[in-house]
Amino acid sequence: MMPQVHVSSRVFSSWVDEPKRGPPASDPSWQCWGSATALFCGPFCRACSSLTALCPQPPGSVRRTSSPARTATASGACGTATGTMTAVTTVMSSVTCASALTRNSAAVTEAASPSTGTATVTPTAKMALTRRAVPQQCPRPPATWRSSSVPTAAASSISTTATGMMTAGTGQTSPTAVSGLASRVEEEGGRPGPRNSWSGKAQVPAGAGAQGRSFRILSFLSGRDGGAGCWGRAFWSALDPVSWDWLATGVCPVSPASHQPCRSGEFMCDSGLCINAGWRCDGDADCDDQSDERNCTTSMCTAEQFRCRSGRCVRLSWRCDGEDDCADNSDEENCENTGSPQCASDQFLCWNGRCIGQRKLCNGVNDCGDNSDESPQQNCRPRTGEENCNVNNGGCAQKCQMVRGVVQCTCHTGFRLTEDGHMCQDVNECAEEGYCSQGCTNSEGAFQCWCEAGYELRPDRRSCKALGPEPVLLFANRIDIRQVLPHRSEYTLLLNNLENAIALDFHHRRELVFWSDVTLDRILRANLNGSNVEEVVSTGLESPGGLAVDWVHDKLYWTDSGTSRIEVANLDGAHRKVLLWQNLEKPRAIALHPMEGTIYWTDWGNTPRIEASSMDGSGRRIIADTHLFWPNGLTIDYAGHRMYWVDAKHHVIERANLDGSHRKAVISQGLPHPFAITVFEDSLYWTDWHTKSINSANKFTGKNQEIIRNKLHFPMDIHTLHPQRQPAGKNRCGDNNGGCTHLCLPSGQNYTCACPTGFRKISSHACAQSLDKFLLFARRMDIRRISFDTEDLSDDVIPLADVRSAVALDWDSRDDHVYWTDVSTDTISRAKWDGTGQEVVVDTSLESPAGLAIDWVTNKLYWTDAGTDRIEVANTDGSMRTVLIWENLDRPRDIVVEPMGGYMYWTDWGASPKIERAGMDASGRQVIISSNLTWPNGLAIDYGSQRLYWADAGMKTIEFAGLDGSKRKVLIGSELPHPFGLTLYGERIYWTDWQTKSIQSADRLTGLDRETLQENLENLMDIHVFHRRRPPVSTPCARENGGCSHLCLRSPNPSGFSCTCPTGINLMPDGKTCSPGMNSFLIFARRIDIRMVSLDIPYFADVVVPINITMKNTIAIGVDPQEGKVYWSDSTLHSISRANLDGSQHEDIITTGLQTTDGLAVDAIGRKVYWTDTGTNRIEVGNLDGSMRKVLVWQNLDSPRAIVLYHEMGFMYWTDWGENAKLERSGMDGSDRTVLISNNLGWPNGLTVDKASSQLLWADAHTERIEAADLNGASRHTLVSPVQHPYGLTLLDSYIYWTDWQTRSIHRADKGTGSNVILVRSNLPGLMDIQAVDRAQPLGFNKCGSRNGGCSHLCLPRPSGFSCACPTGIQLKRDGKTCDPSPETYLLFSSRGSIRRISLDTSDHTDVHIPVPELNNVISLDYDSVDGKVYYTDVFLDVIRRADLNGSNMETVIGRGLKTTDGLAVDWVARNLYWTDTGRNTIEASRLDGSCRKVLINNSLDEPRAIAVFPRKGYLFWTDWGHIAKIERANLDGSERKVLINTDLGWPNGLTLDYDTRRIYWVDAHLDRIESADLSGKLRQVLVSHVSHPFALTQQDRWIYWTDWQTKSIQRVDKYSGRNKETVLANVEGLMDIIVVSPQRQTGTNACGVNNGGCTHLCFARASDFVCACPDEPDGRPCSLVPGLVPPAPRATSLSERSPVLPNTLPTTLRSSTTWTRTSLEEVEGRCSEKDAQLGLCAHSNEAIPAAPGEGLHVSYVIGGLLSILLILVVIAALMLYRHKKSKLTDPGMGNLTYSNPSYRTSTQEVKIEAIPKPAMYNQLCYKKEGGPDHNYTKEKIKIVEGICLLSGDDAEWDDLKQLRSSRGGLLRDHVCMKTDTVSLQASSVSLDDTETEQLLQEEQSECSSVHTAATPERRGSLPDTGWKHERKLSSESQV
Repeated sequence: MMPQVHVSSRVFSSWVDEPKRGPPASDPSWQCWGSATALFCGPFCRACSSLTALCPQPPGSVRRTSSPARTATASGACGTATGTMTAVTTVMSSVTCASALTRNSAAVTEAASPSTGTATVTPTAKMALTRRAVPQQCPRPPATWRSSSVPTAAASSISTTATGMMTAGTGQTSPTAVSGLASRVEEEGGRPGPRNSWSGKAQVPAGAGAQGRSFRILSFLSGRDGGAGCWGRAFWSALDPVSWDWLATGVCPVSPASHQPCRSGEFMCDSGLCINAGWRCDGDADCDDQSDERNCTTSMCTAEQFRCRSGRCVRLSWRCDGEDDCADNSDEENCENTGSPQCASDQFLCWNGRCIGQRKLCNGVNDCGDNSDESPQQNCRPRTGEENCNVNNGGCAQKCQMVRGVVQCTCHTGFRLTEDGHMCQDVNECAEEGYCSQGCTNSEGAFQCWCEAGYELRPDRRSCKALGPEPVLLFANRIDIRQVLPHRSEYTLLLNNLENAIALDFHHRRELVFWSDVTLDRILRANLNGSNVEEVVSTGLESPGGLAVDWVHDKLYWTDSGTSRIEVANLDGAHRKVLLWQNLEKPRAIALHPMEGTIYWTDWGNTPRIEASSMDGSGRRIIADTHLFWPNGLTIDYAGHRMYWVDAKHHVIERANLDGSHRKAVISQGLPHPFAITVFEDSLYWTDWHTKSINSANKFTGKNQEIIRNKLHFPMDIHTLHPQRQPAGKNRCGDNNGGCTHLCLPSGQNYTCACPTGFRKISSHACAQSLDKFLLFARRMDIRRISFDTEDLSDDVIPLADVRSAVALDWDSRDDHVYWTDVSTDTISRAKWDGTGQEVVVDTSLESPAGLAIDWVTNKLYWTDAGTDRIEVANTDGSMRTVLIWENLDRPRDIVVEPMGGYMYWTDWGASPKIERAGMDASGRQVIISSNLTWPNGLAIDYGSQRLYWADAGMKTIEFAGLDGSKRKVLIGSELPHPFGLTLYGERIYWTDWQTKSIQSADRLTGLDRETLQENLENLMDIHVFHRRRPPVSTPCARENGGCSHLCLRSPNPSGFSCTCPTGINLMPDGKTCSPGMNSFLIFARRIDIRMVSLDIPYFADVVVPINITMKNTIAIGVDPQEGKVYWSDSTLHSISRANLDGSQHEDIITTGLQTTDGLAVDAIGRKVYWTDTGTNRIEVGNLDGSMRKVLVWQNLDSPRAIVLYHEMGFMYWTDWGENAKLERSGMDGSDRTVLISNNLGWPNGLTVDKASSQLLWADAHTERIEAADLNGASRHTLVSPVQHPYGLTLLDSYIYWTDWQTRSIHRADKGTGSNVILVRSNLPGLMDIQAVDRAQPLGFNKCGSRNGGCSHLCLPRPSGFSCACPTGIQLKRDGKTCDPSPETYLLFSSRGSIRRISLDTSDHTDVHIPVPELNNVISLDYDSVDGKVYYTDVFLDVIRRADLNGSNMETVIGRGLKTTDGLAVDWVARNLYWTDTGRNTIEASRLDGSCRKVLINNSLDEPRAIAVFPRKGYLFWTDWGHIAKIERANLDGSERKVLINTDLGWPNGLTLDYDTRRIYWVDAHLDRIESADLSGKLRQVLVSHVSHPFALTQQDRWIYWTDWQTKSIQRVDKYSGRNKETVLANVEGLMDIIVVSPQRQTGTNACGVNNGGCTHLCFARASDFVCACPDEPDGRPCSLVPGLVPPAPRATSLSERSPVLPNTLPTTLRSSTTWTRTSLEEVEGRCSEKDAQLGLCAHSNEAIPAAPGEGLHVSYVIGGLLSILLILVVIAALMLYRHKKSKLTDPGMGNLTYSNPSYRTSTQEVKIEAIPKPAMYNQLCYKKEGGPDHNYTKEKIKIVEGICLLSGDDAEWDDLKQLRSSRGGLLRDHVCMKTDTVSLQASSVSLDDTETEQLLQEEQSECSSVHTAATPERRGSLPDTGWKHERKLSSESQV
């Protein structure tokens, strides 16, 4: 046997006893000795003998002991280590290695002496332990093992106990043995650490059971410890033989639990293990991968610890105790003045300075080494044999120990000492609440915890962890709903922009969240990702403070403290039912337990309580009703079978069993105002209003309180979002809803079929489908019903929308409609009794509709209006409305009808209160009650007894009388504070009372037997009983409407009925038929509608013209009496529209070019419409359908307003209230303009002509007068003064009528004197223009006659006759009658959403919209004069499109592969299209139809912008305003690229070519100037040096035109001098590109102009020749790079085969032109052979091949010489450019002033200039897509961010820099032409004979000599000369 080695307990005190002690990292011997922990890996272990061979020296901390063993040798040290680890090693070798050792028949024996504390390991055991190598997975012992304080004195007892822990051959562990093992270890002292447990890192509560107690000694076995993820599972696998199988793998796997997210207060190692967060960066590697000590700046030690030099933390008491506890001796340095070492409170200081445990005093053992612990000074009594634990265990049943020489008995953990002091009895741990999280099973000396389904036991074997994802706290924050992770406090937003979200719940399976909003009084829901927000319950809610989801049966429950109810509905709000309503005061929180079928709720009314019932409302019971005040939050712990609630008044959180028993306060302090609460696992979470925070605590003890999140807006309800908070349960209703027709509600273990509120149950499973009778009443904000079909009499809100102030009610059972009036919206509406089919019946000309009655016999709707003092009637759908009574009414209130007798009754509570009656056709009106009335409100008729009942709120009575007013009697005269609504049904009378806020009833005959149906109802209004037993009545109206054309109304006998007409229409003499319409009427605009007031009837009533559109801001109005149409302008919609006077046939006639159309006049004689536009300052005219539109007056106008016409005289008059207000006149063609009146005018608004007296009348809102003068402006006089704010003015017969903004009224006065002013109509906000019409008056004579005066387009009257005119921009021909079809020369420009035209043929320069559809964000434009099409780019749609100039035939040319197409150019000769793409930095080309697309340039481009082509020269120009701005040129195929200008450029935006003078022009938005140069970039000059922000430009004749963003205008200057600057068009938002369309622009030709140059796809002209090219993407057609050759289609047999084309089949040109063959072979890639190239078989190459320039070799010499000269010139130019750059001033870096290009905002129509700091010369064009108001999708807007470098240091230097430009000496004049094209001309003409060459030279000379050529007379025939019809002489035989 091995010699026994004595190990002192101090050996462990150096690295085991203290929890954070552990082996020092600085000791290299621990790298080896750490592998001794392999003993814990069971069968994969090494014997100590193996370790001694590898580790000759044990670690220093092991070597250091307080006994002679300090000098132990290596073998002794090995024995020391063996003995030291026996306590745990033996357990593990017995437990973990049991299987392997048993199979190998290896016996592990132990011998120990309790008195000496020694241990041995037998060789047999060591041989068994050496059968396996040390696994790499367990490199060192767990941290808990390193920190456990197992003294060696207990080794014997521990090892003995461990031996008894195993059953023979099974490996089963005895709980008793484990508990005994733990208890023996507990007896020992050691040096306890600061972590409340001698085991250090395993915080296991005292009193754990057998398996739990094992953690007191083997806490390292928990997967929560840093290094125990392997070791602990090995141990527990031994306890659980089911999981032994993984031991055979030879590894210690990682537990899944160790990879779960760590809890609050823990740190997750990289390996997935969790340790205490306080151990992070404390100097000890607690993680098995040492990740807790990485990235640490310094260790943080507690106040009770000392930090070593190495960073480790040791106990402060170990400072200067004589031992090197830090391993670097830093704890023993500078200890001269520290005095004697201090021991811990539970330790004894020996004389020699050592510290031992207090329990070791007087134990008969010299533990100190100097016997000071056994000295008499310690009161150690002499020991006798009887008082010794060695004799009969001291009489103790379990454990015996000596304390100061006295025997003291103790018990193992799980037992407690009885009163005799010797015996032990079992402790029932399960009786202690919270000992186990969920379930607990007690046994003798032990216990076992278990978890509910969905949970798993944590490694501590006591707490339970929920399976599934990490929990999330979902809480309402009033304005939003957020979620927070409780263990990481991560805070995310789920829903925002809420009003007042209070209650909250979720449905995890359906991924829905529900919440209530107490401001909106709604319950809403959304997906858990925040999408699909929708209303669930939108009516009948007042204060929904609680919400709960039944996730099993898919129901929604809520509480409403306003209605004092608990309701239930389906998840979508359907089948809503009031579940509980009696004895509820202020129900607040609600919680469900669907598994048990129970609901729980709190009520904080006058008797606060917590109640429960079944989920069908049955079995209601009180859970708690004492010591409650404000029970707010409530939650259920489904796993723990408890409920928790908060009380905000008592500041407490309490819990109880689900039946209310075992009530206990969990937290009673530190709760200012808790509101809501939830529970998850072992934690409570609650919100607090006062602290505005979310807090947590332990649900058992209330300890470990933490703030999860604070500084919240207003935290309300809270829930834990996790699947285990909604565990699966049995759906009692099954898949078929339990067979129920409506609601299936759980009830205990069964279910109940329930009906929605008010519906009666017709069987056990079925409900009625409709209601037969119910009480209907209005509550201002809603309309409710109380069903008489059920007994509960609970009110149910009819789900109606936009009910604001409902007053009067009635119903019609025939179509199940309910009607109501709303005095806030001034409407009458109806809907089905269930809320469906809601519609507005009457919504105009109502001011205070207070009474309503339905004639169910003739289907008529009667109502009173206390605002207009009228009684009106209409069909029940609101049609054929007419006024019945309008005189002698003073605030009429309620109305009822009696169709049997043909009478209607109404109350009037004006100055003389009364009750009146009349026939239902207004005949036979009489007062029946006029005395003793104050506020007669409700009326009701008892049709059986022929009685009339009424309620008087002033008299506080309910009375009745006969239908004629006789036999009056008081029915109820007491306790009626304020009755309002009144109705009868059966034998009862019902009424509403404002003051008592109740609905009451009584016997209708006696007034007795009063009872209250509902109370606490605010704002009660009218009341009725809906039933289906109204008596039928026979009436003549039932048969063919009584013969009436419109309305048939009941009347008293004998007639029984009468016919009447809609308002404003007269009845014909036959008494049955109505006239077709109004003859004489006023028609006026009221911004949002157009109304008419008939002058044919004796009263003034306005009728809305029923136009089925939405008007925004209708201002001006006109009427065509001939066709019966009304015309109006809308300044918001920018349109002029028209419709019939009956509202039909609406159409917009003008929708473009309008801004603020203030005035409008219809020339009914000449069939024209005239209008003024204050925004554009124009007066225009057009046909009545909007065609042939022409600007008549555009100069010297400043806010023209009203306009009137005098066709017979040929005059038009208008007012102008600009800066100099005036009244003007001109001919109706705009001629002979004259100012009539210009003094004493302010705001001349309305204007009219009195043709009878030849007067002008106008209204001035500033002078507040209506004046008159003759038609020449003389004899001016005032008619009416003062008038407050007149606007519209009109005249008819002898009266003038005007609208007044301030009085909101229409007034009338005598036209001659202005006297007799009366009010026509009042209370009409938004009054605008007004016109008076008499359709009976004959129209005058048309000056233009029946043939339009012989004019082709417009015939306009004038004083002397008429004149022919053309639409805007088109000139009249010399015959004075006909017009050209279109302008000859005009500007085309884009303004984002439009393309417009400005004719240059006329002087008005008026823009005309091109009606191209679907324009969103048009940037660039060009025009093809051959096909007459405009091409444009739309960067919103990223397309290039084209269309005809009339807007037709719009098609997409390029629809894909575009990003930001800034520039566009049309090659009208070769029929190609070029564009720049700033987004892709490319220049591309295609055919005009978009085919054959090819990228020409895609390198060295940085934001290319404008582009222009010169087909005649074969040139392509473009600007690039990237980082280095430049202007470049290339051939049209992209070859021979050349930078023309790259100095002194900022933002070269626009670019255009002057084809006549051979110059390029560009605008620079950075340098704010317009410049030009020749085609080579030479002779550069600044044309205009001060422009605001130019964007695009073009050239025509002697003018340069450009668009300017900042001034929002189109301007022009002389192209030669830069002078004569003019504004062509102003106030145009979003100006973009501009071009000129002219016969002089697109002229000339090139080789591609005839038959596409013979190319199959693309033909590109170049300076000296042309090339054929193929598209980037093959289009399926064979492509040839050889002109004139169409290669055959490739054979489909083999890709390697080529088509055999015989040489003799080739064209003669190919066979005869050897020069072309040689050149082509140089161009074709090397993959093609010469033969293939000759045969044209290299068609797949995209390289362009030049065409044959000619046959003569002399041309080559000429070209070579010219190229040599050109090369020399290039070198010279490069040198000059280099010197020029060096001489340029550089940026001194003085400062940057940066602007941004305007961002055109369509919503505000303004350009915004922003100051943005940018680096100098930084340019970026960015088209951003933003939201727009007129699209559902996102609309593109433009924002260009640009930089300007301003040298602010020296103004002189800055001026010099700006003046750096080319000399003006090269200024070109009209007859100067550059002769720089001779070379190119020669090169391009080598294929021609001498005659042709001379002819071309002459054409070139003549072209230069005269820039301006005469226009061709015929427009369409004068297409530009493109060379398509040019006759060429054939120059060679091959061409013949």
